[in-house]
Amino acid sequence: MDRNSVIRRPFRYTNRNYSLYLIAANIAVFALTWIFPRLYEWLALNPAYFLSGRLWQPFTYMFTHENLSHLLFNMLGLLFFAPQIEREMGSREFLLYYLLTGFLAGFFSFVVYFATGAFNVFLLGASGCVFAVLLAFAVLFPKADIYVFGILPVRAPILVTIYALMEIVDQAFGLNNAIAHLTHLSGLAFGWIYFLARFGVNPFRRLFPRR
Repeated sequence: MDRNSVIRRPFRYTNRNYSLYLIAANIAVFALTWIFPRLYEWLALNPAYFLSGRLWQPFTYMFTHENLSHLLFNMLGLLFFAPQIEREMGSREFLLYYLLTGFLAGFFSFVVYFATGAFNVFLLGASGCVFAVLLAFAVLFPKADIYVFGILPVRAPILVTIYALMEIVDQAFGLNNAIAHLTHLSGLAFGWIYFLARFGVNPFRRLFPRR
């Protein structure tokens, strides 16, 4: 990292388990929305509400989940991958990566919703962040195997590629419209850009090195 560049100036390394705090924050917000369902309208990202002044929504949407299975799936993704990334990056770097990619994925989704007139959409969930986390894991540990369903070993770069292709197909053909495929893909894209801009690392060369 170039210490003379503001964008690439490194943080002092610490490992404070911020990934676990993020999981706890997601669980706490889910509990609050379960007790007070009207909070969804304040925390999820809705284009009309955002334009009316709820400017915090591109940040809070990533801590808000629709139901227990939605929360569980995303939190398991964080639990499996985020602590290893945090140990490698350092806590401050990881927190910036997580929050910035999640924010940008949400804001980009808002721009698309606004441009297409989709003002009644409510975007919520940490999935954009989780996809960025999965990309980071594959870039940092390209030789690691991820066990799908706890049985089938798949090399991390291959799994990221499969997920990306599935999201592209689903987005292109309108499959599973209740799932924010665009946000997932933009989480991957902004994670990719982060590695290029912040670290000067080309993820493609780490994921698929020349033999």
